[in-house]
Amino acid sequence: MLSQSEIGIDLGTANTLVYSKNKGVALNEPSVVAIDTETKKVLAVGKDAKEMIGKTPGKIVAIRPLKDGVIADFDVTTDMLLQIMKKASKKAGFTIRKPNVVVCTPSGATSVERRAIIDAVRNAGAKKVHVIEEPVAAAIGAGLPVDEPVANVVVDIGGGTTEVAIISYGGIVAAHSIRVAGDRLDEDIIQYVRKEYNVLIGERTAERIKMEIGYALLDHERIDIEIRGRDLVTGLPKTVNLHSYEIQEAIKESLLHILEAIRATLEECPAELSGDIVDRGVILSGGGALLNGIQDWLSEEIVVPVHLAPNPLESVAIGTGKALAYIDRLPLLAR
Repeated sequence: MLSQSEIGIDLGTANTLVYSKNKGVALNEPSVVAIDTETKKVLAVGKDAKEMIGKTPGKIVAIRPLKDGVIADFDVTTDMLLQIMKKASKKAGFTIRKPNVVVCTPSGATSVERRAIIDAVRNAGAKKVHVIEEPVAAAIGAGLPVDEPVANVVVDIGGGTTEVAIISYGGIVAAHSIRVAGDRLDEDIIQYVRKEYNVLIGERTAERIKMEIGYALLDHERIDIEIRGRDLVTGLPKTVNLHSYEIQEAIKESLLHILEAIRATLEECPAELSGDIVDRGVILSGGGALLNGIQDWLSEEIVVPVHLAPNPLESVAIGTGKALAYIDRLPLLAR
């Protein structure tokens, strides 16, 4: 087995990814942990734990220890990282012994939230921990020339946060981080179905609705879907038919918040860099970049080209791994 001393971790609200130099993305698992509430023992992590959400007996709870891109439960996050690093080493065929780790944080995270992430990664066995801001990692992962004097605009729509940043010379020129992203869209759908149909659906059903019939605010061909939930009046299971236009209405407000964050960031752009944005456009990354029609909608609204990162789901993880090569050139890493 190979020994691996440098890894990148994208510690996301929805998924945690581990990147190694030799293997690329070695692991991509949901950020979910199943715990026995009586013994406090971790029973499952990642995909196995996600399968348990909403289906467990009373003494087992499946929880997401990260909320809005930052740690909500420190001990559980540390346990999850330990298990995930073990899984990654098994899967990729290398041993992880006291690795140097680059981990990302939301650009709007406080110093206390950053410190919690660093401590959790250290407690999981890291020798040295470097922090990189998510938009910078996404830009590196998308192959943008972040250390050159040109404007690179990144919109990273994750699970807990949407990060918008203009990057030049290896640093952030202007940025906005809002806690409106994939999870909020799921919540909007749950609330809509509850209000309109008196039916309660779970997170996984809401996510499926978003992926299959969720649309940005554009005209499109109507798509229908059949879903099942619990009738709040009778308490019995009930089947409901939904269509893409009503889901579009349900997520409209959250999408407008994301647009507002992009506009606010572009308004703060120095005049010298504005020309680059017109030529080069904006890069979309993160799971939210896969929402139907979002590329065309944003391009219409901000009147500059909008491109999808080559691998939007893995951009941040790839960027954290590659960031070690930039360690002397990126002011944000040298800490």
